[in-house]
Parts: sequence; structure tokens; C-alpha cells
Amino acid sequence: MTLQHVNVKLLAKNPEQVDLEPLIPIFHEWIQGQLFEELLLDVADYRHVPAGSGVMVIGHQADYSVDNTDDRLGVRYNRKNALDGNNQERLQQAARAALIAFQRLETDPRLGGKLRFNGQDLEIFINDRILAPNRETTREAADPDLRAFAKKLFGGSDHSLDYYSLRNDSDPRRLFGASLKSTKSFSVSDLLKNLS
Repeated sequence: MTLQHVNVKLLAKNPEQVDLEPLIPIFHEWIQGQLFEELLLDVADYRHVPAGSGVMVIGHQADYSVDNTDDRLGVRYNRKNALDGNNQERLQQAARAALIAFQRLETDPRLGGKLRFNGQDLEIFINDRILAPNRETTREAADPDLRAFAKKLFGGSDHSLDYYSLRNDSDPRRLFGASLKSTKSFSVSDLLKNLS
């Protein structure tokens, strides 16, 4: 199975303490400075949508957001363009992009140190219902790549991989996805080192 349009979301610690208002000028600065590999174009504010997309910076190749989908606040990277390479390279690229974005936000003084990675949880989605429909056959095909990726990301420490979208909702309109959870707590820097 070819995995394209990979999304990675790193979950936040103490999400109730995070004020999303400062993200708007922060994301505008990201656009002005073109601080990432992707071309960034615009900012979208969806804070008014309950359990929704939060605040996004829209790009040509990818979007970045502080996302609250399913009432799970985190930093999300959404790869829109197809990438060359194998599945491991595409999973690692998306994770690295999400981690770098989270690292920038964790250290931005306008957020007052309140947006922090919870150290253990991330979600992976394949934002392509044709390549990766939300079915058991997709899980079986993607499982070896996701397990190998999780092992590298968490440096071989104990972790779990749960296909929650299949467990909770077999609706084919939902994106295929998995939740990865480490038993050990990691910093964003630790995870970036594990992927290097």
C-alpha cells in the first residue's frame, strides 16, 4: 500500500489552558518569513467551530494547525501534495514537519509556555479515502509500515498502536487513522532525534 497525504497530530498537554488567539499573528509571521519547506499562503480561524480545526495556516503543499478535532487539541500537519520516496520516508517527513511546528510554538513567548506536547500521544491519518479507505483491509496493509515507524519514533521503547477510527467508527467517510502512544514520555526534541 502506498501512503500519501499523511497527517500527523501531536497532542497537547493541559489543552484547557491554551489560548488560540495568539496563533493568528504567529501564523502570519510564519507566512511572512516563509519559515517552513512548504509555501505558506493564508491563515484561517475556525475557533468558533466546536471540536473543529482551530487555527490553521494554509499552504500550497501542506497545512499546519492547532487543531481540536474530536476535542483533542494538538498541532497537526496535513500534507496535501504527493511525495516521492517510500512509506517510511513519507511518515517521517510528516512527523518531522509536525514536530518542528510544535517546537516553534512551544518556544514562542506569545503562548506563555502553555502549549506543550503531552510527551506520549500522536495520531496519524491518511487524508486520501481512495488510497486508504477506512476499512480492515487498509489496516492490514498499512500495519507493518505504521509499526516500523512507531518503533523508530519512540526509539524502540514500549508503545501501543490503536486503529481507533475502525474501532469507534467504521464510517467510510472518516479518514483512516491510528493513534500511537508511548509508555515513556518524550520531548519534541527527543522525537526529532529519534527520526534523524
